[in-house]
Amino acid sequence: MPIFTTDMKDIYKTIANTSKATYTEKRSKFIAYAIPVISPEEAKTEIDKLRKEYYDARHVCWAYMLGAERKEFRSNDDGEPSGTAGKPILGQINSNELTNILIAVVRYFGGIKLGTSGLIVAYREAAAEAIGEAEIIEKTVDCRISFSFEYPFMNDVMKIVKDLEPTILHQSYDMDCTMALEIRKALFDELRNRLEKVESLLFTDKE
Repeated sequence: MPIFTTDMKDIYKTIANTSKATYTEKRSKFIAYAIPVISPEEAKTEIDKLRKEYYDARHVCWAYMLGAERKEFRSNDDGEPSGTAGKPILGQINSNELTNILIAVVRYFGGIKLGTSGLIVAYREAAAEAIGEAEIIEKTVDCRISFSFEYPFMNDVMKIVKDLEPTILHQSYDMDCTMALEIRKALFDELRNRLEKVESLLFTDKE
């Protein structure tokens, strides 16, 4: 089987499932959740769920990072002094190079003020502990391609599939065959270029 070099930029780190951790500082209780999300809308839904569950908490502060390139992010202090909650939470996401993740920290005030530096440390540590409880996994950025071809060229197509090992999402074998494949981004151009050389093959969709 041919060996192809891969671009490590098509790999990103995220978490496998939701994790929870609790951090206490001067009787204030910080309940931190690390939640896998893939869109701002999904993040908002999860934050709303926590606000409803912890309706009596003083603050629900949060930050999220989205996308394989880690360019879409937001944070929110939810009434805490500016920069003392959302920013340190986001800092922990960045320190661990994670994406497609929301970290929300619920705070119950314990009666003793922590001060600006104390809040930063508390939210940072709570976020760090939630990440520590999570299973960190690597995922690839995948591309899909769909095409049709005439049945006599089946062997040519299957040779390419065998060599590059894409995931077969759909296949139909009639007089005109159709197939949809998914492959990691680093190998997509190689797959496309080889398919282009198959006689009768027509692309129906590429993404």
